Amino acid sequence: MMAHQQGEELQRGLEARHITLMSLGAAIGVGLFLGSATAIKTAGPGILLGYAFSGMIMFFIMRALGEVAIQKPVAGSFSAYARDYLGQLAGFITGWNYWFLWVVTCMAEITAVGIYMEYWFPAIPRWIWALAALVMMTAVNVITVKAYGELEFWFALIKIVTIVAMILVGAGMIIFGLGNGGIATGISNLWNHGGFFPNGIKGVLLSLQMVMFAYLGIEMIGVTAGEVKNPQKSLARAIDTVFWRILIFYVGALFVIMAIYPWEEIGTKGSPFVLTFKQIGIQSAAGIINFVVLTAALSSCNSGIFSTARMLFNLAEYGEAPKRFGKVTKTGVPGFAVLASAAALLIGVLLNYIVPAKVFTWVTSIATFGAIWTWGIILLTQLRYRKTLKPRDVMALKYKMPLFPYSSYIALAFLVFVVALMAFSPDTRIALIIGPLWLILLVAVYYGKGFHRRDYKQSSAKQEVS
Repeated sequence: MMAHQQGEELQRGLEARHITLMSLGAAIGVGLFLGSATAIKTAGPGILLGYAFSGMIMFFIMRALGEVAIQKPVAGSFSAYARDYLGQLAGFITGWNYWFLWVVTCMAEITAVGIYMEYWFPAIPRWIWALAALVMMTAVNVITVKAYGELEFWFALIKIVTIVAMILVGAGMIIFGLGNGGIATGISNLWNHGGFFPNGIKGVLLSLQMVMFAYLGIEMIGVTAGEVKNPQKSLARAIDTVFWRILIFYVGALFVIMAIYPWEEIGTKGSPFVLTFKQIGIQSAAGIINFVVLTAALSSCNSGIFSTARMLFNLAEYGEAPKRFGKVTKTGVPGFAVLASAAALLIGVLLNYIVPAKVFTWVTSIATFGAIWTWGIILLTQLRYRKTLKPRDVMALKYKMPLFPYSSYIALAFLVFVVALMAFSPDTRIALIIGPLWLILLVAVYYGKGFHRRDYKQSSAKQEVS
């Protein structure tokens, strides 16, 4: 990596509380509030097993990332590690792929902002809200990393409080008959409508890709490694609690929803969250949930601008993105990189109105393919990293992957399995065509631009962090 001149270092402005809430917020996207209905339709109550098992796999992936990131906390995270342990090409593809993945995801989220604002202001065109959201999030990201962390903290808190309230209210209905005239609803809905697996194990398997996409964003914790105070303690704590949070927020919320409402009705009468709060007499429930989903979309967009800018910053350090993206402002933020990502999103705001929705679905499917690529690279990097260590170095590791190497291989096999399952659904099949084509394009650019002939400078990730 290039030696940093004075004023070209990212600042460690993120506190432990920012990281803890960000890791939670990243895992709870719009998917839980709106997207879970599709997965429930496919799998029925058996979806709970899908979320729990996939949650365990995500925990292994995060532990693999943590093992390397805690020893070597650098900006660019898994892109830098891929470069060091899997080669320059792997680093190049992973960096640009992750940048693209988040730009695409943010385009979808920014569109969502316009749709949610329409609830209160039906007369104002959607694109105005999308643009306003983009300008606001970009401004926050340009100020300081602390401003980004603070906003993310509050966004995440809103989502968490809503889900916890929903679980508590739901539990009150199940056990005490709250809002149901004192008659406890119980949990028989989980098996009374065609059994726990109404569509068989096949239904659960086909829902797995939707379940895994709900977890997109958890790996964001790794991207913060270069800017978090005391990375060893903060990252370890955030990663260690990932599995339990997934269990409480995803499995807990969906358990309550499917216990109260027959699974085949979910999604047909609006959001289960709105229905549950209305049941106990909160008439403004729809407005409250709309606000929560709005903050979830803004939070995703905020995180997206943050992570894409860090990837560009890292790529610029290797001369694989314009040099100016490697410069930081006086407040320690990669300003040019933030603005470049925002400019790419501006194209997204335009695309929304030029391109039909179908094409947009295809573009998002590339993001999902890209997410699985990223998680796979994290696991492969950690396996290769372990091979470079002597037995005494392994003993000295501050943060180890549990059940290594079996956990790494099981997680890799599961990712391959999910990609194979994508071939069975017409909606996701397109990702298996566009995804590999996108990777081939990146390889062509890498060789076409002559990056492979450059003198490879070892990244600071390879240097032991004291």
